[in-house]
Amino acid sequence: MFEEMIHHRPPWLVTPPSTKPIAISSRIRLARNMSDLPFPGRCTDEQRNEVISRVSKAAEKTVLLQKAEVLRLDSLSPIDRQFLVERHLVSPEFVQQEAPAAVIISNDETCSLMINEEDHIRMQILRSELNLEEAWEMINKFDSDLEKSLPYAFSSKYGYLTACPTNVGTGLRASTMLHLPALVHEHKIGSVMSAVGKIGIAVRGLYGESSDSKGNMFQISNQVTLGQDEENIVNQLHQIVLRIVEHENKLRGTLIANKPHQIKNDVGRAYGTLKYAEILTSEEATELLSSLLIGVDLQVFDEVDRTVVNELLIDIQPAHLQKMKGKNLTAEQRNLYRAKIIRKRL
Repeated sequence: MFEEMIHHRPPWLVTPPSTKPIAISSRIRLARNMSDLPFPGRCTDEQRNEVISRVSKAAEKTVLLQKAEVLRLDSLSPIDRQFLVERHLVSPEFVQQEAPAAVIISNDETCSLMINEEDHIRMQILRSELNLEEAWEMINKFDSDLEKSLPYAFSSKYGYLTACPTNVGTGLRASTMLHLPALVHEHKIGSVMSAVGKIGIAVRGLYGESSDSKGNMFQISNQVTLGQDEENIVNQLHQIVLRIVEHENKLRGTLIANKPHQIKNDVGRAYGTLKYAEILTSEEATELLSSLLIGVDLQVFDEVDRTVVNELLIDIQPAHLQKMKGKNLTAEQRNLYRAKIIRKRL
């Protein structure tokens, strides 16, 4: 499975050449638990294995996962685990545990289902650009199909019951990955984070909660799940993302109007470093590729195709590099190989 994945790009990263999306991808995630077993934090290993078996059988009956492969966490190497994190198919917290757990991934990588993370079930749908409504429609149908075979823990007063109180209610987390270099460049990202935080919206890094921002990429997601219906949560986030995108676009216009030579200089320097450097860390390469993206989007740089930059943002991550090389690499070896891959692609 991993060999196939390394040779194709996840659909959520693929956009038409003519588009210059600030919103890179959209995700809807639902948390569910079964009513007749303790939540994962209280489960014995035997009970966790029972959860894996029952959820896997239920998943086989759904349209999205009927031919998907069940990957037991204990069968995955550390690199395999990190590869799935870099692919945004599982959470960093999920792959760190040692208790029985599994993940099911659709063939096209648009759907994944973590079994025995914080909850019995963490299902998600990934779509490209700003497509929250489409992702919600897909996961709503998928969730209904699973519920035909599994007894969900549900309260008529509180809604779906989850291990963490912040997920009780709908159990829904909607998020969009945004590329916001202008807001960062103009030191406006802090005020945006503060403003949306006051209305129950979180701004996180590239891999979600507790992760850092890399390459000016940010995840914007809802925090409140109780007392709202799913459509309202999705619609509210959609509207907020549109406002952030509008703010970013205005700042980009201001930058290119007032500082055209500075922008061209920054982009040109980034390109020169990427094209000729012999050693590149993941953090440095991601930041430089972010500069190329803004140059392409502002039409001040046409030396590289946007699709190539999108692919590199995934391929230069540590686990992806080692999968492409076919062996474990030290940090120094990864830095050398990363630079080589980038030089070749550019």
